[in-house]
Amino acid sequence: MRPSIFLFILLAAVLRAEDWPAEKVRRVEHAIEAERLRQQVVGLSVAISENGLLRLAGGFGKADLENDIPAKSDTVYRLASISKPITAIAALQLVERGKLNLDVPVQTYVPAFPQKQWGVSLRDLLGHLGGVRHYQGNELDSTVHYSNVTDPLRIFSENPLVHQPRSKYLYTTYGFNLIGAAVEAAAGTSFLAYVRENIFKPAGMVSIRADNQREVIRNRSRGYAKDKDGRIINTGLADTSNKIPGGGLCSTIFDLIGLANAYDSGLLLKRSTMRDMTQPQRLLDGKRTGYGLGWNVSPIAGRAAISHSGSQQGARTLLVLYPELKLTIVVMANSDHAVVNDFAAAILKALETPSSA
Repeated sequence: MRPSIFLFILLAAVLRAEDWPAEKVRRVEHAIEAERLRQQVVGLSVAISENGLLRLAGGFGKADLENDIPAKSDTVYRLASISKPITAIAALQLVERGKLNLDVPVQTYVPAFPQKQWGVSLRDLLGHLGGVRHYQGNELDSTVHYSNVTDPLRIFSENPLVHQPRSKYLYTTYGFNLIGAAVEAAAGTSFLAYVRENIFKPAGMVSIRADNQREVIRNRSRGYAKDKDGRIINTGLADTSNKIPGGGLCSTIFDLIGLANAYDSGLLLKRSTMRDMTQPQRLLDGKRTGYGLGWNVSPIAGRAAISHSGSQQGARTLLVLYPELKLTIVVMANSDHAVVNDFAAAILKALETPSSA
């Protein structure tokens, strides 16, 4: 089958909603809304696919409280750290094409990153094992705008590694900034241009883009937080251009379902690469982490899962694939305090409840 024909069939499956029984839909929607009210989440959108077919997609609560705009299936949210598996897929595609080596020093591709007290590889960085630091001070709330993915490297590039690579697990968005810069160097084009052509287009992701606060983005949700008294307030300001590969994209639930289905079908990577990507990494002492190469591989809601979550001003997100159930759940919320894993748990519980029919 020619790739173009395969892609057409895949996208048709993603975009076609196969009806669940009405009672099942109501049960799942009720569980989502009950959890939203329990957590006092302002608004969220949820999509569920089963066997590659879209089963449910909808919004709950408000995308914009001040203007009384409901959350919808096409509401745009910050991805936050769900940007990381996208960057990992890009890097591994380039490995498959012989343009990138995960096991050489990162300076091979990013010479602007100074030599450190230990060598650090892209494989180390993909597993959060490289010792590159995470945010310090008010960096999380940065409002500085960057026009490329290399300038933000200056934020952390002069700092020493926090630990010897693979001696500890240290989650770091900045490590994925380095991976994004390596993707640019290996691909010979900008990071966004590469992922647009090699991931977004094949996966049918039509809304995803950089979360540029200066641009008008149709259907973009407002962001909310709670103050110390529990009142809902507007979230703090942040310009995420300082971390595009690690947490600077925005999209819809449809885009993430498209990403999950394209990945799961083998459209984006070879099966052997996917197996490597979802193997828990090992520390120097032999202990396993709960993270692979760009994917979290720990259980979610008591079930074996491949997932990534995101946490950012005005956004809490979750993309989780349950291979045994052939089920994918996407949750995108606009409230800093949302606990997205609890929504996945509520959905699974609702799906496991026997029908009264």
